[in-house]
Formats: sequence, structure tokens, C-alpha cells
Amino acid sequence: MSRTRVYKVAQELGLSSKELIEKLEELDINVTNHMSTIEADEAELIMEILGGEGKSGSSENNAGKENESDLEVIKFAGILTVSELAKLLGKTPAEIITSLIKKGIMATINQEVDIDTANEIAFECGCEIEVEAEEEEEIEGLEIEEDKEEDLVYRSPIVTVMGHVDHGKTTLLDSIRNTNVTEKEAGGITQHIGASVVNISGKKITFLDTPGHEAFTSMRARGAQVTDIAILIVAADDGIMPQTVEAINHAKAAQVPIIVAINKIDKPAANPDRVKQELSEHGLLVEDWGGDIISVPVSAKQNENIDTLLEMILLVAEMEELKANPNRKATGIVIEGELDKGRGPVATVVVQNGTLKVGDPVVVGSTYGKVRAMLDDKGKNVKKAGPATPVEILGLSDVPQAGDQFIVVGSDKIARSVSEKRKDKIRAAQMKASQKVSLDDLFQQMQEGAVKELNVIIKADVQGSAQAVKQAFEKLSDEEVAVKVIHGGVGAITESDVMLASASNAIIIGFNVRPVSGAKSLAERESVDVRTYRIIYDAIEDVKDAMTGMLEPEFVEEELGKAEVRNTFKVSGVGTIAGCYVTEGKMVRSAQIRLVRDNIIIHDGKLASLKRFKDDAKEVAKGYECGMSIENFNDIKEGDFIEAYTMKEVERKRK
Repeated sequence: MSRTRVYKVAQELGLSSKELIEKLEELDINVTNHMSTIEADEAELIMEILGGEGKSGSSENNAGKENESDLEVIKFAGILTVSELAKLLGKTPAEIITSLIKKGIMATINQEVDIDTANEIAFECGCEIEVEAEEEEEIEGLEIEEDKEEDLVYRSPIVTVMGHVDHGKTTLLDSIRNTNVTEKEAGGITQHIGASVVNISGKKITFLDTPGHEAFTSMRARGAQVTDIAILIVAADDGIMPQTVEAINHAKAAQVPIIVAINKIDKPAANPDRVKQELSEHGLLVEDWGGDIISVPVSAKQNENIDTLLEMILLVAEMEELKANPNRKATGIVIEGELDKGRGPVATVVVQNGTLKVGDPVVVGSTYGKVRAMLDDKGKNVKKAGPATPVEILGLSDVPQAGDQFIVVGSDKIARSVSEKRKDKIRAAQMKASQKVSLDDLFQQMQEGAVKELNVIIKADVQGSAQAVKQAFEKLSDEEVAVKVIHGGVGAITESDVMLASASNAIIIGFNVRPVSGAKSLAERESVDVRTYRIIYDAIEDVKDAMTGMLEPEFVEEELGKAEVRNTFKVSGVGTIAGCYVTEGKMVRSAQIRLVRDNIIIHDGKLASLKRFKDDAKEVAKGYECGMSIENFNDIKEGDFIEAYTMKEVERKRK
């Protein structure tokens, strides 16, 4: 059914677009602006109701009809910035910015303009802009064909081992592979992603041994779902630890089956029932307790129950019905990439479908190449690799990223062409930062239907606070948006939290804690919204107000400097003086300060004094020593950090 623009109906009626929109609102017909479209039969009905005076042919409205055909349509593909819009309309960027300011939109020359706003400006120039959809890459040899059911055969499961540090992830794999990897690792800790294949009664299992879960999340953040089953290792004498909770949440977010291996059952302090109890508190109810999560008590060092664990992996894999077609061009995922001095760019990949052969031309993310050599998990040269097989490949033009997809194509020429196109897209995407959900624009995205579920990560100074905030947030869910806490924990906001937020499009709420320095910069790069609060109700009210679009102008914290406490002195009548070294920015006498110990905020207040040697100072810059005392607070210790900041009122941004 054909559609027509609001402004064209307004022309037919001899009305302005604004007048028509007001009349439509009275008829309970909602349109956003003069460029909105309505059904042709609905437009005719509207003209009948509102009189249709101009439809019979008055000269004024005939002129309006002529204007319809005279309206020049300009087609545009790509990102429409202020600069591009100015070129299309033959105007200067300054004129476009002036028009935007009149509409209440503050913009820079490189800022993106939405299509409705662009058309409002274009209409004044007698033009209409149509954004053309980007053409998909239709290059011979790149298309991934659907497999026929009769061509599919059983493939090996790909298993990721996850869990807390020192709970025995790699030792368990040692027992399975009859190797001794831990002795080769620096400090006995896994420093890289390992991939290995184990044969069990004629069936293969591919294991990925990750350092914790960072790489697991990093790959998922890039849309790569390489893992079929997650093995959660929990030490029977240690129980659920913070990193175990994170691993559980990462596996749940990836929606993969979880098998729990309760390790170290040979130790005197082992208590598997306590582990099962703690697992139930985090939503994992084992089969022994009437749930559906398989748990296997094992001892990696004593080789106890390892066979049972492997049988359970094969059983879950059989239930998942994992299949692939080995008789086709290979596709798969990059697990790790590195630049080797002697061999050049090297990528560790897992083949997911088809068979990869030496000499195949491949596209890997935004890089390309020809497979010059392949090595299996034992370092031996191989000529081909089938589904679920991990191999190292040589011959790429550049180092790919973990999570990049590789595809075997028809020729080197195709591979190079696709690589160049993808690099151009990446450069264009870097100009337009990916839009993550934030409290500032939550209501707008809800109205547009972009947000149905608000994912939240909560970090607090104590477990009780984290639990209280979690329960309060989950009660905020309504028919328009569900608030879902995907992870809650105790301690500072870490890089791992930011990566989980980026992968799950979540916001991070910190209660009485601070982000570590690396997490803060990573959050800025990944456009993750991180909010910190001292009062629980402030956090709850902000989320509630964001959901109703009623956020008040906010106070944004502007950091001024940071100083490390190197020594403390007790002075009678004054209190504790902190001898400090300014490590970042500058310390300002009039600023507010907070005392941070082990990334937990101990005190928030003001300075009583700031001195350089014996002289009072208004401010002390980075790289200098100073003495500070805090108003009504004396519990200062060596190793603490004093952060100076000021609160600046800013208007909430509306996107």
C-alpha cells in the first residue's frame, strides 16, 4: 500500500505542517514531524474530515501540487554528518549549524544528523533526502551457503574451561591430556589461550583453556560464539569466589550449557555440599538437588573421576546435536593472534564448518592471506583441519583480533578486495562511536523501541549493599522495560566488568567503590556508562527517573588530581598530617576530596590544610610533594590515595 508524507497532505489542505500535526493530534493520530509517512487511504480520510478545501483545484493548492513534483530527491549512502549535509544542500556548514541551533540542537561540523532533522532543513531548500541502504558484500566466493541436512555429520564439542584463579583449571586439563602445561607457564598461571584436542573412546573433544574469562568475553563482545559447553571449575576446599561468580555470569550471558567440576575433593578441608549450596545461591541447581546442572566431583592431581567428567561432556554434546559439513570451504573463529618475529602474523583458529587446507585463500576479519602452513595443538605440521579442530595458521597480511571470523574464498583477489572494503567500513565506524545504552538517553531509546531490557552490573563495597541494590533495581521493571542485573559483586569496578558490560550492552552502577584506572579508560573507549553513588536511593531514583524520561540536570564529577600517602605524622592539636606525592593532575585546597583505600572510599570531605614545606599552598601540581590534613578525619594510612574533585552542574544530554 502506498504512503505519503505529512507535508504533502498539508499542501493539499492549504495548511502549514505544524497546523496539520496539531489537528491530527486532536484526532488521536500521532506523527512526529512533517516528514512522517501515513497510508494513502488514511490521508484521503484525513482530507475528507478536515474539509479538503484545496482538493478541488484552487490555484494556491495547485501550486502546492506542483511543488510536490518539484521537490528534488537527493539520495545519500553512509553517515550523514553536518559537513555532508551542507555539501548536499549547497550550503556552508555554518549555515547548517545555525539552522540546527534554531531547532535546539547543538552540533559540530563532524556530528551525525538524523534523517528527520536533515529533511526538515532540506525541505526549506526544496529538497528531500533519502538514505540508501548499504549494499551487502555480494562478491563471488564470499557468500556462506546453507548446508543441506544430509551433508551434516557429528562434530566434536568445543569446551571452555572457566573458574577462579588457582582452582585447578589447567591442572585438570593436564590430567586429561597427560601433559604438564603448568610447569611451562610463568608462575604456574595460564598466560595465554591454549587450544587442544583430546581423544576419548574414538570421539574428540576440543578444549580451550582461557586465562579466567576475559578472552571468553572479548570474543563474545565481537559476536563470536565459539564455545559449545562451559566447564566451571570450583575448588571444594575454597568454594565460590568472586571470579567464580563472574565466570558463572559470563557463561549464563553466553547461553551455553554449564557443567560444574568440583575439584580438589582429595583435600581434608573439601566440602562439596557447601559448594553445591553456594552454587544454588547463584542460580545453578545441581542434579543431586533436583536441578538440571551436571556436577562432577573430581581431583585433578589424583586423576579421580576424570573419565566421568569426560563422559558428561560427550553426553551434553550429544544432547546439543552438534553438526557440521566437512565437505565445503572452511569458516571459523580466531582464538588468538600474535606477531612472531620469525614467522610473521600467526593466528590460532578453530574451524567451525568445512575443511581448511594449506594453500586456501582466506579473509580473516579485516585482514587476508593465503594459508602458507598449519600447525596442530601439538606443534606438528598438518595439511588440512576439519570442523572443531584448532590450528595455528601462517601467511596472513596482518595480525587479526580474537573473535574475528575467517572465511575461505575463491581467490587471492577476492580476499584482498573484501579486506579493503572491511577496512574502509572500520574507518567509517570509528568516526561514529557505537551507541551504548546510558541513563541519559534510556527514555528516548525506550520510546523508539530500541530498549526492551536494561542490563545492569552492580559493584559495591560490601555484599549486603550489592544485594540490596540488586533487589531494588529488579523491582523497577515495568511493561515497557525489564531491569535485569546480570552481575553483582564486591570490590572495585574492574576491566572485566567493563568488558562484560560492553558485550551485554549494560550500564555499571558502583556503590561506594571506584573504577580502577584501567577500567575507567576502557569504559571511555567502549562507550560504557559507569555511574558511582554514595547513597543507594540516589542510584535507584536515577534509574527510575531515566525510565520515565524525568532526569533532572545532573552534577558531573570533574577530577582534579590524585595523591599517594607516603607517610603520616601525628601533630597534637592538629591531628594526622599526610605526607603525600601528587601522582595525577593537581591537588587544590578548595576542592572536595575523598580518601580511597584498596579502591574502597573510606571518607569524603574537605581538606583542612594543604602545604608545600611549611608554606600554605592553594594548589600543588603533579610530581611534587605536599602535606595535607583532612577536616574532622584522622584515620589516614600509608598507601592510601587522596583524590581531589569538584562537582559541575551540566544539562542532561538528549539524543
